[in-house]
Amino acid sequence: MGRFPRLSKAERKLWNAFPTGRLVELGPFEIGADRTAGANAPTDGHTWGPDRTIRAEVITRLLLGARDDGGGAAPALRLRGARITGRLSIVGGTIPYELVLSGCHLDESIQLTGSATRTIRLTDCRFPGLSGGGMRVAGHLSLSGSHVTGTVRVSRAQFESGLWLGGTKVVSDDGEWALYANSIVVDSGMYMRNADLAGGVGLVGSRLNGGFFLDGATLRNPGKDALTADNMVVEDSMRCTGGFQASGCVRLRGARINGTLAFGGIIRSPDTRYALHASNMEVRELALTPSEPIDGVVTLAHTTVGTLHDNPDTWPDKLRLNGLTYDRLRGSGVARRIEWVTRDPEGFRPQPYEQLAAWYLSDGNDALARRAQLAKLRARRQTQGLGGRIWGRLLDTAVGYGYRPWLAGMWFTLLLAVGTVVFALNPPRALKPAESPDFNAFAYSFDLLLPIPAFGQREMFDPAGWTQWLAYGLIVCGWILATALIAGATRVLRPQ
Repeated sequence: MGRFPRLSKAERKLWNAFPTGRLVELGPFEIGADRTAGANAPTDGHTWGPDRTIRAEVITRLLLGARDDGGGAAPALRLRGARITGRLSIVGGTIPYELVLSGCHLDESIQLTGSATRTIRLTDCRFPGLSGGGMRVAGHLSLSGSHVTGTVRVSRAQFESGLWLGGTKVVSDDGEWALYANSIVVDSGMYMRNADLAGGVGLVGSRLNGGFFLDGATLRNPGKDALTADNMVVEDSMRCTGGFQASGCVRLRGARINGTLAFGGIIRSPDTRYALHASNMEVRELALTPSEPIDGVVTLAHTTVGTLHDNPDTWPDKLRLNGLTYDRLRGSGVARRIEWVTRDPEGFRPQPYEQLAAWYLSDGNDALARRAQLAKLRARRQTQGLGGRIWGRLLDTAVGYGYRPWLAGMWFTLLLAVGTVVFALNPPRALKPAESPDFNAFAYSFDLLLPIPAFGQREMFDPAGWTQWLAYGLIVCGWILATALIAGATRVLRPQ
């Protein structure tokens, strides 16, 4: 860095405190209660005078070992209430000391790309962005309570003890990314509770080994992706509850959550293809219980879920479930579930009905499984041609597609009663009076309804007048009922 310039009084104070890690306070600042709005950040830090000003060059030299005197203490740079001028830049370097800035105002963005550091805490600060792509932190990085007026870029970074953005406010300077953290590895938790990020959050291909917590967070990127986390892996839980709000698509395509994925709060993205893109995922438990219906299309297509818990009152109007599989289902009765699988914006899909029926069957509810299968056949009928719709309607009315065989008995009994009464009042004439048995209206009607006569009455008597048309009608109805029963039984008994 060349010749070191003369230190100011404030810088000398920091220089002398560094070997023992003592906190240097250069001035008071108010600690606000509203961390979500960045109220703790010293927004007026650019007006602070020389007594509260530290050059970034001084901090850089200290972090790179210019003042390591040993002496049995643990050196660290701890500074509160300062204005830092110039650019704090350590690219590809090794920082063996902890850096703690609290309530500070940095005039320029921070550059730590490719560096190896200890814990870095930039809490309740204000600064115009951070670049830390590929950095390795033997500890954690905390931006809690800070107000960042640019993008935080930490792609391919590694954090041994967590990434903390609790109450952090980030306003993207390029209108795209507020937090760009693709392919990061966090060995402890990633915390974004009560954070407010204007711009996209990118976590594509990242691995979060201690969970991901967005309770109370606000992600704002209308018309674009608010969260892009394709193929992300989360060990433990991912929680988006407690007042969570997303304006823009929440995209988790191909993610794997080896714990609970919980959605509460509000998700709105009517101007993108999806509001929640959660296809091709693997989730141990999915709790989809937002405080109001998601505004936009939700897809869970081809996702594998252990336990799915949801609230039917908050189902979105458009919901893609084709290919979704689950081991357990919680949160609604069968009538609402059948409605649930009919919300695909592209129309009828058989797999969601099959999966629902399979779940009820595995749970020991054969009757509910049959209701799901019947609903599938009725929905499929609407996609068929005129002939298919007519035949399907007959099957449905006669035997409920084979899932309600008692309907055939009901129709048979009703027709038998009608025939018995009519032919008792209007008996047909005998074809061979000398050889014909005594006429029995019940047996005659029964013979007409059966495809194969059982009592020999149909061949011995001939109805006349309008009763002849009734006899023909009974014969036709008998064949329809028999055909429907055979078709329904074949459908039910066919291996699924």
